[in-house]
Amino acid sequence: MTMSAANPSPDDMALDTGATEAVLAALVAQLDAYVFPAVAEKIQHDIEQRLEAGGYSDITGGQQLADTLTAQLQQLSGDRNLRLHFSPAPLPHLEVAAEPTAEELERQYQASRRRNFDLNRVERLAGNIGYIQMFSFEPPEFVGDALAAAMTLVAHTEALIFDLRHSQGGSPSTVALLCSYLFAAHPPIHLNDLYWSETDATHQWWTVPYVPGQRYLDKPVFVLTSPETVSAAEEFAYNLQALKRAAVVGETTRGGANPGRGFRLHDHFWVFMPTGQAINPITGSNWDGTGVIPNVKVPMETAFDTAHLMALNHLLEHGAEGVAKRELEQTLPRVERSLQQKRQDLIANLGGSR
Repeated sequence: MTMSAANPSPDDMALDTGATEAVLAALVAQLDAYVFPAVAEKIQHDIEQRLEAGGYSDITGGQQLADTLTAQLQQLSGDRNLRLHFSPAPLPHLEVAAEPTAEELERQYQASRRRNFDLNRVERLAGNIGYIQMFSFEPPEFVGDALAAAMTLVAHTEALIFDLRHSQGGSPSTVALLCSYLFAAHPPIHLNDLYWSETDATHQWWTVPYVPGQRYLDKPVFVLTSPETVSAAEEFAYNLQALKRAAVVGETTRGGANPGRGFRLHDHFWVFMPTGQAINPITGSNWDGTGVIPNVKVPMETAFDTAHLMALNHLLEHGAEGVAKRELEQTLPRVERSLQQKRQDLIANLGGSR
């Protein structure tokens, strides 16, 4: 329902023509920072044309303006990350380039530590398969020691599963660090580039020659994904898939490859826009919009058992003997039953939702 200017919702605010024009002018100017200049120019021209033709005259509320412009921005750019936000409360003036204080860094560290740096589970699965569940890629100065401990714990397993189905991204430095555990120290491997339009600079990411834990070499690796998997977690999966170091199992990821930040436009409006572009050195592209497409596409609910089963079969096919072979043969039917049960549960749930 269109909100009238005389009686706005408590979570909204009335806008007059002057306020709308001020937000639009600030948005047009700020689009100069968008990572794709040609697309930015197209959007700027479209907004100016619509404004001149009175195309925004029926907008009377803050949320209505945010929704209208977000739809327009995304339609013109094809970029779901480009979004105008409205805040009923006045937005603070923040210095983007300001470095966090020592106190702020300590608070961030303590909050991360309470979550075990988002290393949620690390264990040895039946069949001697390693398993690491990560909810994010915390900065390496936070998670480095815990990551070394996790990799040491799984070092003697015969295959490794990284569960990123609920991972919300994080630091590209930690992506490079974790990838480094899966490759030899030399030669270094070129993982990803980030091009920043504001500075016309490119930051390259490579594997590092030293890791504080044990490397995991020449053994199968699987990465579990879902539509929740985003940003740095997607980069980890994409890097390993492009390098043929891991099989991605699950569902296509969210598709957020290009990093960006928020820009304050007005006391009640800010825009998020990508200012950087990920460029994989092998594909020459990235996963923005498309997501990381799994090697083995299965529902996220069955991805864990599917990868576990793939690992067990791989080890049996590659000549496991003695005690190791017996454990694999005993584990295999249990995982098959678990996978079959999850499939039946999914079918039952689909039937019940009709």
